[in-house]
Amino acid sequence: MNYNIENIAEILGAKHQLVNPAQISHLATDSRNINFPETTLFFALKGVNQDGASFISDLYKNAVRNFVVKDNFSTKDFPEANFILLPDPLSALQKLAAHHRQQFSFPVIGITGSNGKTIVKEWLYQLLQNDFNIVRSPKSYNSQLGVPLSIAQISPTDNLGIFEAGISEPGEMVKLQQLIAPNIGILTYLGEAHAEQFASRIEKLREKLLLFSNAEWLVYSADDDDTAITIRQFLKEHPHLKSFTSSTLHDADFRISSIIPVEGGSRIAGVYMDKPVEFEIYFKDTASVSNAISCYCLMLLLQYPPSVINLRMLQLKPVAMRLELLEGIHHCSIINDSYNADLDSLLIALDFLQQQQQHDRRTVILSDFLQSGKSADSLYSVIADLLQQRALYRFIGIGHQLVKYADKFSCLPNTAFFNSTDEFIQSLPALHFREETILLKGARSFAFEKISKAFERKVHNTLLEINLTALRHNLKFYRRQLRRGVKLMAMVKAFSYGSGSYEIASLLQHAGADYLGVAYADEGVELRKAGISLPIMVMNTEEEGFESIVRYNLEPELYSFKILRSFYHHLQENNIKDFPVHIKLDTGMHRLGFEQGDMEELNAILHANAALKIRSVFSHLVASDDPAHDTFTNAQYELFQTMSGRLREALSYDFLQHISNSSGIRRHSRMQLDMVRLGIGLYGVDSLPDTQLQLRNVSTLVTTISQIRQVKKGESVGYSRKAILDRDSTIATVRIGYADGYPRALGNGMGKMLLQDQLVPVVGNVCMDMTMIDITGINAKEEDQLIVFGEGLPVSLLATWAGTIPYEILTNISQRVKRIYFEE
Repeated sequence: MNYNIENIAEILGAKHQLVNPAQISHLATDSRNINFPETTLFFALKGVNQDGASFISDLYKNAVRNFVVKDNFSTKDFPEANFILLPDPLSALQKLAAHHRQQFSFPVIGITGSNGKTIVKEWLYQLLQNDFNIVRSPKSYNSQLGVPLSIAQISPTDNLGIFEAGISEPGEMVKLQQLIAPNIGILTYLGEAHAEQFASRIEKLREKLLLFSNAEWLVYSADDDDTAITIRQFLKEHPHLKSFTSSTLHDADFRISSIIPVEGGSRIAGVYMDKPVEFEIYFKDTASVSNAISCYCLMLLLQYPPSVINLRMLQLKPVAMRLELLEGIHHCSIINDSYNADLDSLLIALDFLQQQQQHDRRTVILSDFLQSGKSADSLYSVIADLLQQRALYRFIGIGHQLVKYADKFSCLPNTAFFNSTDEFIQSLPALHFREETILLKGARSFAFEKISKAFERKVHNTLLEINLTALRHNLKFYRRQLRRGVKLMAMVKAFSYGSGSYEIASLLQHAGADYLGVAYADEGVELRKAGISLPIMVMNTEEEGFESIVRYNLEPELYSFKILRSFYHHLQENNIKDFPVHIKLDTGMHRLGFEQGDMEELNAILHANAALKIRSVFSHLVASDDPAHDTFTNAQYELFQTMSGRLREALSYDFLQHISNSSGIRRHSRMQLDMVRLGIGLYGVDSLPDTQLQLRNVSTLVTTISQIRQVKKGESVGYSRKAILDRDSTIATVRIGYADGYPRALGNGMGKMLLQDQLVPVVGNVCMDMTMIDITGINAKEEDQLIVFGEGLPVSLLATWAGTIPYEILTNISQRVKRIYFEE
């Protein structure tokens, strides 16, 4: 969003007091969450318990100068602020967002239903993100407030929108339709959530259908007769709206003939345009299958070939928004579903609970249900019946209603009831939870996150956070530097430079990398076992790995006559022909590879060899990042062209050539040839300053303070008394040491960490599991978090302090450091 404050006042047609020009790029309704005060417009919304206007004084002190307030607000205490005054700030927010939406004409997908909106939205993002610049609702922003905040994100670089819409009472969807204005609609499962404000299920359905009043297409399941009849009537009332249906029971655009459990997932088969089609997903639960079918239909509607859809459906990943599986105390597993509490989501959660096989005992901890559309007596009878079918070991109810209706649950074993979450937590030690899978299912107001925290097993507080959105950004950046047709091999050796193996490879596969490169066969085997199907080159081929290479369809680098002949004999013994391999040429690195003098013998062997199929010929630039060695780099390139040219003459087929690495992609663009190998640049590190500015940080290593103490001048800190303090100091001990990969060379002031945006020096020697830092003058407390490297403290700077290179820092991060993956 990019408007000046005068534009906004005009759009809203409101009374205003504008004293300073201002450009607005951000809208905010939460005073705690403002990062760019100068360009933020704050809407002071009045809620049930709080009035946003009461926070304006604090915001003003923190440099926010633009506000939308009720027309009776007194502005006299804020002389430098701009105010837009009107009867209803929420309506103003919606009006501004609707105007913003009208500025864009690209396709928009609108999703509504009772369950599955967020999953379908996020899965469509996974399926389509390679083909579109997608703007979508963050998290579950689908309300009267969430939708306009989502719409405000639209920018000129976007060419597809995916937004979800939720309602809780009649009259709401008309407003959301004006905001989203979808071209294509998707109706997910219609259940009982928020049913209490509607006279009937059909009335709620008709309200939801209003989202699609001006759409061109509506995707929905025709299995439910009442739903199908209501939608057909709606289609008659809106003749411009066409439908795309799926059904297991009736004729439909996608007629589903079978849904079969297979190893690790489900296979859905049916008929589309009179042709049999099928796809698989790595999910078994009913909700995921239903959501996947919605996504599949949308892809068919967009005219994607079934073969392309099938591959992408296999790459769908869980959306960790509502259900989280955690390791708990006393060998328990915790399913945290404290996002909402309604019958439909309870069914989903119970289904997920049943899938967990790690423990024989299954326990449900449930809060009162606050919105159901049923009487309490009827509601808790239904819930008790549902639970009775699940063969639970234990049931615990929390809330006044569950206490009142405890007798409904007498059919369940080991029951206990508590009036509040705090009361339950106080009784936790006496309940002796052990070796159970525990489902936490609670409405937000019950703060079940307190229970989750009480159950969670304490882990090492040093974490490596991996920003997958940033990784994808970096991949796209380098792709834009390539000439048309040039392929890209992404290097994932050494645990993807410390970032993780399968998690990174999976993203790269989905993002369209052409090849993956690993150091050893074992790394490639693990990727194959995790479902990675991209071609994988093994760079350090060993005879011990031949069997695995062949079994898992890995492609070895052959770099010497010994390894070439050994692999050739292995293929002959197993009667294998045309196995893909890569030939490494030594053009100056003098590490591995065939030299120029080897070419005649190499040509003769390869020419007469039917077992091998040369997939590529490549070499390695020694100093592509250093202008001082450009003459040598150019000589390497010319020698490589000569040597690979001789190979091409000897063979009766063509192959790929590649020599360029991360720094060479831009500095030596003529050397891109048929493929480039992208390594550390993918992870946000490049030697070219102008390139570095365009990359995003991927890995952030964080730790926490375990203890703070005051140490007098003249006292020592750490082993061998290497640090003698020259002043009274505040010393913090943090939970990271050289066993975690923090270099010992960073001790005694050589290294620093980032605490509250301030660099603090390391004091004394780095210990195995701990490091001491000087935080004198900073108001910190125990358990505060520090950045070891990441945003604000680049890993390249840490490497400079340690006298090494970023590669070494990243790849040395210990496996005991937990990796957390997230997308923005």
